[in-house]
Amino acid sequence: GKYEVIDVIEDWDLNFRLANTIKYIARHMHKGKPLEDLKKAEAERKKRKENKTKTSLLDKLNDE
Repeated sequence: GKYEVIDVIEDWDLNFRLANTIKYIARHMHKGKPLEDLKKAEAERKKRKENKTKTSLLDKLNDE
């Protein structure tokens, strides 16, 4: 393709979970198991959301 996924990830300074999500979405039609890669992307998105929720709760506790 026109862009290398690793270059986009680095240029956008993405964290680990978000980088994995982008990687799985970008490659899903090229690695032979598109549904598996999309499921992995969704799992990474959910983990990122859970981590953001935990961080938000910790921030609230620290502010008290």
